[in-house]
Amino acid sequence: MQLHHHPFCPHSRFVRLLLAEYGLEPELVEERVWERRPGLLALNPAGDTPVIAEAQAPSVPGAAIIAEYLDETRGLALAERRLLPEDPLGRVEVRRLTSWFHEKMFVECTEPLVRERIYKRYMNREQGGGPPDATALRMARANLRYHLKYIGWLSKARNWLAGERFSQADLAAAAHLSVADYLGDVPWDEDENARDWYARVKSRPTFRQLLAESIPGMPPSKTYADLDF
Repeated sequence: MQLHHHPFCPHSRFVRLLLAEYGLEPELVEERVWERRPGLLALNPAGDTPVIAEAQAPSVPGAAIIAEYLDETRGLALAERRLLPEDPLGRVEVRRLTSWFHEKMFVECTEPLVRERIYKRYMNREQGGGPPDATALRMARANLRYHLKYIGWLSKARNWLAGERFSQADLAAAAHLSVADYLGDVPWDEDENARDWYARVKSRPTFRQLLAESIPGMPPSKTYADLDF
């Protein structure tokens, strides 16, 4: 199995966490989506990450599709650790929240943060590179406070975000928060419940590889790899 990804694409991080929870270790192929590499476009015409490629099988593009694919092909092997509950209504809630983080939180927060502060460092002018857009960053940080409060509200009312069991929803939220946390943009002092929930998630062994990664010339925030932040 190959995973075409970018280390600080939150959707890619979600899939890497999923794969680790399943005990799978794919070959990682880093992609810079702004370069629109023909090999990536052949796997996923949309040109986005992540994409899973397995021998003699069609490629599987997109975080949501990959999550469903992994559950359908390997979910039963996790037994009580399965990341989607068995009951239909429980699955609806996990999928609702997972979609919330991958779509709403991504558009409002993590996509502009990653684009402006990370991707633009490597993009030329024709690709959209240049200095960060201060207005986009200011709006993303303001929106992040709203999403952090929602995560705090969920984690106060439930054992995990979607209910009593750890699920894909927790991994999705944690993947998006992790890139913002690397950049030092998460106001952890504003919501103790969200901070405590995130500390539980990033203490899982499956998070270790992500926390060990860094961007040359851009060290992580002090809280990023600190399990007791």
